[in-house]
Amino acid sequence: MRPSPLYLEPRLEPRLRSLLETPDFLHPLVDALGSPLNLLLPEQLADNLARFRSVFRKHHLTGRIYFAHKANRSSALVRRLAATDAGLDAGLDVGSLAELQHALGAGWTPERIIATGPKSREFLWLAARTGATVHLDSRAELDDLADLVRKHALPRVPVMPRLSGFRAPGVTVLTRPSRFGSPVGELDHLLDALARHRDAVELTGVAYHLDTTGIAEKAVALDTCLRAMDDCHRRGLRPRTIDIGGGFGVDYLAHAAQWEQYTTELTNAVLGRRPALTWQDHGYGLRNESGTLRGTLGLYPAHRPVAAEAYLDELLSQPAPTLGRPLATLLLENLYELAVEPGRALVDQCGATLARVLEVRHTPDGDHLVRLELNARDAALEDHGVLMDPVLVPRPGAPAGAAEPVGVYLLGNLCLEADLITRRLVFLPRLPAPGDLLAFANTAGYLMDFNAGGPIQQPVARKVAAYRQDGAWHWRLDEQYWPLDTAGATNHQGESRG
Repeated sequence: MRPSPLYLEPRLEPRLRSLLETPDFLHPLVDALGSPLNLLLPEQLADNLARFRSVFRKHHLTGRIYFAHKANRSSALVRRLAATDAGLDAGLDVGSLAELQHALGAGWTPERIIATGPKSREFLWLAARTGATVHLDSRAELDDLADLVRKHALPRVPVMPRLSGFRAPGVTVLTRPSRFGSPVGELDHLLDALARHRDAVELTGVAYHLDTTGIAEKAVALDTCLRAMDDCHRRGLRPRTIDIGGGFGVDYLAHAAQWEQYTTELTNAVLGRRPALTWQDHGYGLRNESGTLRGTLGLYPAHRPVAAEAYLDELLSQPAPTLGRPLATLLLENLYELAVEPGRALVDQCGATLARVLEVRHTPDGDHLVRLELNARDAALEDHGVLMDPVLVPRPGAPAGAAEPVGVYLLGNLCLEADLITRRLVFLPRLPAPGDLLAFANTAGYLMDFNAGGPIQQPVARKVAAYRQDGAWHWRLDEQYWPLDTAGATNHQGESRG
């Protein structure tokens, strides 16, 4: 007996939906530039930035919204963000020497750049030479930076130490240990080191970034940073900014009920109570031990009713665990600026990955196998634990198959058994045919190129920036996109921004 359809319909806002509903535009693009192909929507990025900024205004806060560049390598996105209105006060978080070079070449000025992550001496030197703010990961990194400043007679560098290891007195909050940052318990020693290097660096604030979606953990971290700022001021230092990092999440799915039903039925399948929903009974971290469910579901919470700017709003509204009043109120009372570093959340709805259907075949067991002209690295859904259905884009003029829901397994183009685009049985409105396209929506944040490579010389997906102008969709290669006459083109035509 075949399982009944279990859909995980992707959430599509108007701009991305409009693009994916234009087969006459998409098919010639893939024919010309090859499959896989990554589509980007730079204007959506500007819209998302404005949504984050509205949360700052709601809480009467000032500060900067930094895009975490590691989420996407695109030149079009970085250039478009550099050209946003001054009132949106966008910044860029770079995590490598190459990202810093990319930012400077895309029009970013150093005062809008923060350098984060593990740093080589070359990365530190260029950040110091240009005047970007450096997030300090350790006292050793502080010593290296100060040494470079003195040796090369550079101006003082603005710095923000990254803190970790947060604990709330009297409050039980489980926190995962991090290999990044200096433990809060060592703050006094860190401030001593900053005082010794006062000729080389200027403390402008403190920062944290937690690898969690838990608001309670982040509230403890922000509360602790507020108290750390007091310690800095008692020592005569004058920091003014608290950077709370990213991790605001994305709501990938259109319907909460579909997510709840799928996870329930996956559990039933693992326990043998229904037909399998995955390739070779893969359990996504769950397993059946003599009729008892064990393990932990290793999936991204694809339906998140509170995500992106709404998550930030909820965090700022939380009462501080030790200081009592809302966190936003405490920031405002102390005249502190807030900095955030959304990656995935800032490129929500900013792109999609297209793949051409190469072959459709059937196994003796009755499974439908659909081989695509891309591999699991090109649309890294499995690596990031994101489950959502692709959008079928039939080739214009081709005869349509029977409009009956069908479950298929999506195979990649590598000669590896493990190259499955998703181990999940994916339900489509009909069986696709060779030449059709499958569009994986909302892949701009980490799913599009964070894992991409070129194994067995398969081509890496090219990137295209798409935008509406004069009532029609237009495109440019990512590396050829500049926000000159394209930025805001949709608005100039009086059409709604999705």
